[in-house]
Amino acid sequence: MYGYRCEFCNGTVRPRLVERESFKHKNGFIILEDGAIGACDRCGNRYYSADVLHAVHEIGTGQRKSERTEAVPVAHLKPA
Repeated sequence: MYGYRCEFCNGTVRPRLVERESFKHKNGFIILEDGAIGACDRCGNRYYSADVLHAVHEIGTGQRKSERTEAVPVAHLKPA
């Protein structure tokens, strides 16, 4: 699944275990924990398998239950 060339810098995409990875879904943010993603060994660009993206979609649409919900801090940025 990994070992292919990065589309941005021609580096090599390798597996990387991540503690937390956040995704923006049309219904909010989804955080997946303790999973594997692809990451370029040169520029760090991240690549996600179809399984990961399907999980994000299923959680975001309520087809799959999340383990817990966390509050996300929100603030307005005012011009300086």
